[in-house]
Amino acid sequence: MARPGHARNPRSPEEDEDEDPVDAMIGRTGCLAQHRALQECMAERQDWRHCQTQLRAFGECMERAQRPRQP
Repeated sequence: MARPGHARNPRSPEEDEDEDPVDAMIGRTGCLAQHRALQECMAERQDWRHCQTQLRAFGECMERAQRPRQP
């Protein structure tokens, strides 16, 4: 008997990326481009200390997104 979850259709990496809940949550803030730039830098450099520009840009974007909107 098959275990639950093993009968699903396999997904392509693009489909998994599109449905990533973290990407969806960050996308709603408007900071997805900054998040992806930070991820790319960290993947390339393998050390967050070399990605301070991207880290700051992402942090500032998230801070703006969390501020209460003024009418």
